[in-house]
Amino acid sequence: MRTHLVWDWNGTLLDDIHAVIGASNAAFGEIGLPPVTLAQYRELYCIPIPRFYERLMGRLPTDDEWLVMDAAFHRHYVELRAACGLTEGVEELLTGWGAAGRTQSLLSMYGHDDLVPVVRQYGIERHFVRVDGRTGPSGGSKAAHMARHLAALDGIDPSAIMVIGDAVDDALAAAHVGAGAVLYTGGSHSRKALAAAGVPVVDSLADAVRLAEELSG
Repeated sequence: MRTHLVWDWNGTLLDDIHAVIGASNAAFGEIGLPPVTLAQYRELYCIPIPRFYERLMGRLPTDDEWLVMDAAFHRHYVELRAACGLTEGVEELLTGWGAAGRTQSLLSMYGHDDLVPVVRQYGIERHFVRVDGRTGPSGGSKAAHMARHLAALDGIDPSAIMVIGDAVDDALAAAHVGAGAVLYTGGSHSRKALAAAGVPVVDSLADAVRLAEELSG
């Protein structure tokens, strides 16, 4: 049975962590919170996002604060993302995987209507049998989205699926559907935080692909 890869987008295929930090700090500033460093962000980040904000604020944000911060984050992120590129080696990895007769898809918690044209803009849409982004409110878990994504993949056995992402939530979403996962350190979490998910952690996407193939083989 050939391995099918489910890729994450933000912080995985797209090297956008600095845009995320910039947009997050802009959101924090909207309600008077001080900015955070990349190291602080990676130590504190978690899903759902309001819980991440609770770690920063010492309490959950109010509904009004959440709306203000969420809107500010997305507004600033769109501006900052324009300067972001794909993670090193992405085009070669995607091309090589497909050339070997194997399939791959993309699932992101970035809004679907925004995700599809952005992936197309980076010139890699052709590599995926399916591209799905988040539908519904932002800030939640990927698990339900992963279940819908896999249901649309024409009967691919979850045991043949490996998820590659940069967040603990990617591993939880994979476990939710019975798939495997490999986590990459270039995005939202520290290595220590990723290791707590109980799945392999790597420092490059090339290593992630090799390990995903080995583990599912």
